[in-house]
Amino acid sequence: MSLSESPAAHAPPSTEAARWRASLRAARQRLESARTVPPLILPDPVDVPDTADDQYDNPDHAVAYWLRVSAAWGWRLLVLAGVGWVVLTLAGRLAQVLVPLSIALLLSALLAPAVRVLRERLRLPASAATAIVLFGGVLLAVGFLTLLVTQLVNGMPGLAENATAGLDQVREWLRTGPLHLSTSQLDGTFDAAGAWVRDNRQSLTSGLFATAGAGFEVLITAMLVIVVTFFFLRDGHRLWHLATFALPRRARRPMLEAGDAGWLTLVAYVRATVIVAFIDAVGIGLALVLLRVEFAFVLAALVFLSSFIPIVGATVSGAVAVLVALVDQGPLTALIVLAAVILVQQLEGHVLQPLIMGRAVAIHPLAVIVALAAGIAVAGIIGALIAVPLVAVLNTALRHLMHRQPPPAPDAVVVSADPAL
Repeated sequence: MSLSESPAAHAPPSTEAARWRASLRAARQRLESARTVPPLILPDPVDVPDTADDQYDNPDHAVAYWLRVSAAWGWRLLVLAGVGWVVLTLAGRLAQVLVPLSIALLLSALLAPAVRVLRERLRLPASAATAIVLFGGVLLAVGFLTLLVTQLVNGMPGLAENATAGLDQVREWLRTGPLHLSTSQLDGTFDAAGAWVRDNRQSLTSGLFATAGAGFEVLITAMLVIVVTFFFLRDGHRLWHLATFALPRRARRPMLEAGDAGWLTLVAYVRATVIVAFIDAVGIGLALVLLRVEFAFVLAALVFLSSFIPIVGATVSGAVAVLVALVDQGPLTALIVLAAVILVQQLEGHVLQPLIMGRAVAIHPLAVIVALAAGIAVAGIIGALIAVPLVAVLNTALRHLMHRQPPPAPDAVVVSADPAL
């Protein structure tokens, strides 16, 4: 368009302008009608359909929402409690089978790294590597027990004499010391303590021999543990893989992975417990040797074995070491041993366990106490021994299953909530 041309020459005709104005008015009217909220029209109550699913006739809507939620939680919790009760009842009934299997599982977790080293580095067959490690461990355990029994037999007469003299000293101190107890009070206290030990001796030791009441049963149980441990070490992963075939197809892989994670947790827990127990035994045993307390090696072995039972084991073994020091060397030596036991246990609880075990196998103390109580109720001392590792394995497996995202269905459509995507 040149500068000489006028804009009016290109203006639309009057009919075209009228058409544009009419379309603008229609658009404005549509916009105003869209902004207007239509009146709320309720249906006639006579025309409401009489169905059971309607909100007017459904009796569930007459119950308060909080009560419906509480009832839903309640019956689910009752189902879980019933399942737990059935599991504990079956575990108590089948303790003679489950206890050897549990011990074999712990031994397998302890010996599995050695078997793996022989198979990977020395290229030994699975059966040969398992047999070497297993029977080497059996010979080591038999030699260890023989040394313990020999020391106990040789030192028991001297300890009995010292115990008698120590008890007389304790009686005399209680009578002439700051407490000023009378002879009748002392006799009543010692008689009550002796009666309690006699009454609870069977219950305290019944769990240890719950699966083996006689010598023949002890031998059968030991053979069962050895045989099961052999097959766990040689074919453990294959056995677990076969066990998952009883599950639905979509659940096999998650359960297989959860089982592998639980097994790694068990291996780490047993290895860390052995290291911590060895350090505890060396620390307390060294203090007993320096103080020339009788049965230093036996007491160190007791500390090592009892450390596999968390919380309770360390307390009991430390108390036994202090009592033996009191009987053998007197109150001053007993106080020094008590200080050494407290120092070693504090080092274990605040430095060794967090450093060696780490977060992977860490369990809350309340869970440990509940597991110990349940294990003692079901299988006594052996139940306390296997309860905490079982809780550690279940904790890892359940967390693995809960954090694992299920794969989408083949016909699923993923819709993004972000409009920019």
